[in-house]
Amino acid sequence: MDAVRQNKGEFEHIPFPGQEVSFLFFELTRRRQDQPQEKQLARYTDSVCRLCRREGMKLFLKGDRCYTDKCAMEKRAFPPGAHGSSFRSKPSEYSLMLREKQKVKRIYGLLEKQFRKNLTVASGQKGLTGENMLLLLERRLDNTVFRMGFASSRSEARQMVTHGHFTLNGKKATIPSMLVKVNDTIAVREKSKNHPQVKNSLEAAKRKGSTSWIEVDGTKLTGKILAVPNRDELTLPIQEQLIVELYSR
Repeated sequence: MDAVRQNKGEFEHIPFPGQEVSFLFFELTRRRQDQPQEKQLARYTDSVCRLCRREGMKLFLKGDRCYTDKCAMEKRAFPPGAHGSSFRSKPSEYSLMLREKQKVKRIYGLLEKQFRKNLTVASGQKGLTGENMLLLLERRLDNTVFRMGFASSRSEARQMVTHGHFTLNGKKATIPSMLVKVNDTIAVREKSKNHPQVKNSLEAAKRKGSTSWIEVDGTKLTGKILAVPNRDELTLPIQEQLIVELYSR
């Protein structure tokens, strides 16, 4: 216990040697906890090329770079990490299902809560749950903007949508997760028509081609939804049934 002496009717604590440091650390910790904490956002800020290498295939997360020799999968087609090039193991059944889920999440840029919500909505619809989930993801506003060629990647499309560069049926749309319907019209806002990203993306989209369920007018910078997306048009190798089995465990 602390030695205590009486000084002018009050008790004064005399700390033992070394106790001053402990008291100072406690006081600094208390003051730090009392300060308002900044809101932490769940964002992936590391290199997205590592995600492609981890899944062992191109996820086309960096736009035109993925079609050039600068793509990381062209140079280092093995998992990231110190032992990525030499690590070899037979994947288990659970590992295959987990990798399939992570692949789809990273392609469309979703977090676990958003992804699970889409799967829950898809399970309540008629048809195969896996296909319904993929079609819901394709109908997202940010993915539709990417499919129309107004952005070079889905992450770029999401940023442009949140910044208010597009309208949906004549009204400003800033929510990337909005689902588009047949006969909906998406247009670039008047003040954003000279945006350099839009022009560069449209030129690149002409070389890649477009999907059949979307009609794009390159001069007016508008697009129209002609039909519901078709599962056969998704060219990436996705085994959606493994994802459904994973959440059914």
